[in-house]
Amino acid sequence: MLSCLLLSAGLSTRFGSPKALAKFTGTTVIGHLQNILIDSLIDEIVIVLGDHAKEIKSHILNHKKVRPVYNKDYLLGQTSSFKAGLKEISPKSRGIMLLPVDVPTIKTATINLLADKFLKATPGILIPTYNDQRGHPPIFHAKFKGALLKLDNTIGLNVFQKQHEAEVVLFSVEDSGIIRSFNTPEEFDKIKSSFKS
Repeated sequence: MLSCLLLSAGLSTRFGSPKALAKFTGTTVIGHLQNILIDSLIDEIVIVLGDHAKEIKSHILNHKKVRPVYNKDYLLGQTSSFKAGLKEISPKSRGIMLLPVDVPTIKTATINLLADKFLKATPGILIPTYNDQRGHPPIFHAKFKGALLKLDNTIGLNVFQKQHEAEVVLFSVEDSGIIRSFNTPEEFDKIKSSFKS
């Protein structure tokens, strides 16, 4: 089985309001991403909450695949949120997908391609690329769970990837959504205007 950690714990300082609750495709960003993941080969979706947890929680779907968790240390950054979610995944999980909430235009077909590739090849770390640019969501082999949980919260997951570069497999996909993220309202408007579902 495969798990996805959907990270939605950040402060959204530059955006000015919770990114997860921005209006997108007739729902919210977090609603849209849940629909994308529920329709995919991902077996469990652990949504990590932090800042604005109460507001965002009301937009979490009642679905057997979906489970929210709260990261009390969310002020310590993304690595702390990844670790909070990692503690909650099924022991049967073979791989852990990392998807930040600010990458809303990825397609279900792309999630499925990555899941299928990972389950067949079981690399240490699978990273999608678009036009030779690395993007989200990477998938980490479950064998790294212990090492990832020991990561200092000041160390980014990209550093962990570099430390294990010999086990990284790059996988080219035809989906610019893997490299399209947003931090500001202007960036979000640009993503929205170019998005085709």
